[in-house]
Amino acid sequence: MTLLSIKGLTKAYPGVVANDTVSFDIGKGEVHALLGENGAGKSTLVKMIYGLVRPDSGTMTLKGQPFQPSEPREARASGVAMVFQHFSLFEALNVSENIALGMENPPPMGDLAARIREVSEAYGLPLDPQRTVGDLSAGERQRVEIIRCLLQDPKLLIMDEPTSVLTPQEVDILFKTLRKLSEEGTAILYISHKLEEIRTLCDNATILRLGKNVGTCTPRETTAREMAEMMVGSTLKTPTSAGRKFGEVMLDVSGLSVASPSAFGTSLKNVHLTVRKGEVLGIGGVAGNGQDELLLALSGEIPTVSDAVKMEGKPVGNLGPNQRRKLGILTAPEERLGHAAAPDMSLIENAMLTGSIREGLENRGFLNWPKARTFAEEIIQKFDVRTPGAGNAARALSGGNLQKFVIGREVLQRPEVLVVNQPTWGVDASAAASIRQALLDLAAGGTAVIVISQDLDELMEISDHFAALNEGRLSEARVASELTIDEIGLMMGGAHGMEVAHV
Repeated sequence: MTLLSIKGLTKAYPGVVANDTVSFDIGKGEVHALLGENGAGKSTLVKMIYGLVRPDSGTMTLKGQPFQPSEPREARASGVAMVFQHFSLFEALNVSENIALGMENPPPMGDLAARIREVSEAYGLPLDPQRTVGDLSAGERQRVEIIRCLLQDPKLLIMDEPTSVLTPQEVDILFKTLRKLSEEGTAILYISHKLEEIRTLCDNATILRLGKNVGTCTPRETTAREMAEMMVGSTLKTPTSAGRKFGEVMLDVSGLSVASPSAFGTSLKNVHLTVRKGEVLGIGGVAGNGQDELLLALSGEIPTVSDAVKMEGKPVGNLGPNQRRKLGILTAPEERLGHAAAPDMSLIENAMLTGSIREGLENRGFLNWPKARTFAEEIIQKFDVRTPGAGNAARALSGGNLQKFVIGREVLQRPEVLVVNQPTWGVDASAAASIRQALLDLAAGGTAVIVISQDLDELMEISDHFAALNEGRLSEARVASELTIDEIGLMMGGAHGMEVAHV
């Protein structure tokens, strides 16, 4: 039985058709995947279903009735709920207060707390209604978002990249919950770049490319590679790592402890790590366990004890970001807009922000604009950044294209040490493969690379050694190829050292 039917939905913006006569159906109780590259039109499509965007043409029917919500409130009233990729929670409020804010007519707080306990336990996602959200892990915060949706008794639940901040064990719990919902008749529209998850969970998949519906498939009967190639319309290249030899230690971190600059951040506690020439060290962990703080400490944005960080044996802990860049320690943070790139500045200006020292883009305080433009255009060309030109503002790029620009900007500066946090966050399979290949090529050229990521498939694909961050503590690094997913999950959950070896 069809729950939602979409016919010929079209939405155009100046210079781009985001959705071009898209049509497909979702059945009652069906788990339906929506796949596509960055910029394929997935976000625009779900925004139209959820009432955030009005279509230019086309129709939708929900439960056999015409459906064209003018705002999310109207969509929710019709039985459509959505869990966004980026959580919309107030950290200073507790779970009940956050959930009440998302309700049209919240009941008394005592009644709501009881209902939260009841629903969260029924679906295997236990939550304490009184806990402050700032104290919750990323996985627990996602539970808040999901329970907020489930209290609406949705007929269609839209989920955007729901597992990007979860451990493997938390993913298993989430999938059990989604299967239970599906069995009860709730349809789920599932967006993810993790194609093996799609194969495990989803009944059917619709593939978008450049705004058009280019096909459907049954994920369980289709390989991840086949789905990726349907998304990009060409053969997918798998990152390859030529036999690399490790050289001397480039970066040595010993006894690093720093306080988080954020009230709800995670301070680093006695972190030790080494990374050698030609080595890729992968650092995994659930979001909020000190990843941002580690990058800030290695980049020089948080000052540290001088000898807590050493570059080729020389203390650099007291040096600022520009001095470290001059030595060859380059970083690419997780937050693209506002940290890695200035939103309203052009790509030329953003290329200059971190490239001026190593690319010689300034002389005695004067900026060399022609040289900066050439550098920006080289990044755009070599990393296939989809943009009308280098003069475009950073905020005009899609998330995936801005990510390619940010990573490319650092890679092309020939770092001695490169630290990247979430290098392929929100990036499609083809772009992710090219970014991973660029990191492997850097390592092959002798760069010491640290990749901080929540994507375990990514870390296992490119890492030589793996360590896990948990509550600001870093486990001992182990040979990546010798670890199982269960062992990695335990390391991410805080079981370090010998405890894991005996799993």
